[in-house]
Amino acid sequence: QLQLVESGGGLVQPGGSLRLSCAASGFTLDYYAIGWFRQAPGKEREGVSCISASGGSTNYADSVKGRFTISVDNAKNTVYLQMNSLKHEDTAVYSCARKMACGSSVILGSWGQGTQVTVSM
Repeated sequence: QLQLVESGGGLVQPGGSLRLSCAASGFTLDYYAIGWFRQAPGKEREGVSCISASGGSTNYADSVKGRFTISVDNAKNTVYLQMNSLKHEDTAVYSCARKMACGSSVILGSWGQGTQVTVSM
C-alpha cells in the first residue's frame, strides 16, 4: 500500500522551530517529487515547499522562504521540513503528498492525516 505518514507537529512559541517528517511506504522516493502543503482553519490548502525526485531541486512559497528547508533522506525514505522562525500565521495542518514533478498540480494517491502545527505564546 502506497502511503505517506506525517509527524512532528506540535505547539511552539513564535520564533521557535519544528521539524516535520513525511515517511513514505510502499514506494521509493527516488521516483516521485514530494510536496508539503498546509491548511489553516477557514482557508484553502496551499503549497509550502516541494522537493524533486532526485532531491536536487526544491522550491518554497514566498511566505516561508528563508525560514523553511525541505530535505530528503533516501535511506529512510523520508522527507523533512525544517521550520525555523515560526510565526502565528504558520499555524495549520501540514500534509505531504506525492507528485510526478514539483511543477505538476496533480496529487497522486490520497492525502494523509496531516500533522498540526500551532504557533502560539
